[in-house]
Amino acid sequence: MLGLIMLALFVVCALFAPIITPYDAVEQNIDGLLIPPSWLANGSISHLFGTDALGRDLFTRIIYGCRITLGSAFITVVLAMLVGVSLGTFAGMLRGVRSSIVNHLLDALMAIPTLLIAIIIVAILGTGLVNSMWAITLALIPQFVHHTRSFVRAEMKKEYIVASKLDGASRWQLFAHSILPNMTEMLVVQGTLALSIAVIDISALGFLNLGAQSPLPELGVILADGLDVAYLAPWNVAVPGMAIFFMVLSINIVGDGLRSALRKRVSH
Repeated sequence: MLGLIMLALFVVCALFAPIITPYDAVEQNIDGLLIPPSWLANGSISHLFGTDALGRDLFTRIIYGCRITLGSAFITVVLAMLVGVSLGTFAGMLRGVRSSIVNHLLDALMAIPTLLIAIIIVAILGTGLVNSMWAITLALIPQFVHHTRSFVRAEMKKEYIVASKLDGASRWQLFAHSILPNMTEMLVVQGTLALSIAVIDISALGFLNLGAQSPLPELGVILADGLDVAYLAPWNVAVPGMAIFFMVLSINIVGDGLRSALRKRVSH
């Protein structure tokens, strides 16, 4: 329940960022540089999380950062899922040499961390938020292909699939009417895991100056911008770092809860 509440809070921040935030996310204020957060003795309630080295309101940037980071991660996961499920279903229905080739290719890709694949792709495409999203999408596709392929191969051996094939059902009919309805639970679980990976990778690429670029308020970029003044204003590093941590934690908790619920449902 706690993880769901945390994730819901991040989703609300992402959806209603323009309404929640009191300032412009990129507006600089030379009269308000490095103002401490409101809970410190010399802080200001007008800047809840303080300001950065350019006088930008950190609370506003964090809220918009949740919008950009979580929104970008969601889009990449949806795209990767659409492509990965399509390829995985096709691969799961293959037999013989073609199936063996797909197996070896997937094993090789699954052995490489998604962030490393994304960095290589960004090095080819160039920096920027959009390119980093494409890179992470391509990096996540093999995972969806692998899980979908394994699921489809297991389903194809079951009696109800064999009965449908004997009745003359085509591959498309088998997928649409028999396999896909049973695949939904697996996709929900794998989607939450991929979402946490996408959040980390987007933030990491932004932090490494390979993804989103300053002054765009992406959580990884905000964290990187705060490093230069971390010794003077540690909240510039602590706040975006904690935002990333709790965002990933909430997604993982929800994912674990979904897995447990689905496992109990299957056992009953």
